[in-house]
Amino acid sequence: MPDPTAPGQDIDRVASALVAVLPALHRGLERKVAQEFPHPRLPDGQMALLFLVEEREGITVRETAEALLMKPNNVSALVSQLTDRGLLERRQDPADKRVAHLYPTATARERLAAARALKEAHLAGSLHFLTEGELDALGAALGALTSLNRHLHSPIG
Repeated sequence: MPDPTAPGQDIDRVASALVAVLPALHRGLERKVAQEFPHPRLPDGQMALLFLVEEREGITVRETAEALLMKPNNVSALVSQLTDRGLLERRQDPADKRVAHLYPTATARERLAAARALKEAHLAGSLHFLTEGELDALGAALGALTSLNRHLHSPIG
């Protein structure tokens, strides 16, 4: 007869391993990029905001705050900092002057693309050291990781 606690134990083991490895993977990539990136490193909050605005051009400050799970006044402060650095453009809503829509500047687009390319190159270089089986396992896990990410960011997740 199967052990009814086994699935829960397996989920706990996978969760624990993901909690350990995902931040370490992220830090490793960030460290590699920081060594080669020719521009000053932005704080994580500013980077997250820029990547979100690039992905969802025209997003409002309130929508950004909801997506990043931050308070609108904190997002507004980050927006001001990024605008001062020439990385973000704030455009007033024609229908409601109190609402601002956010857009990355050309400089921000170039820097985000450069950072993304460096990350992809470093990750691809590391993938060359994996076995064919490990590569297959990672490829098969991409869909599950995407689904996990979606559930973590959903309001009921």
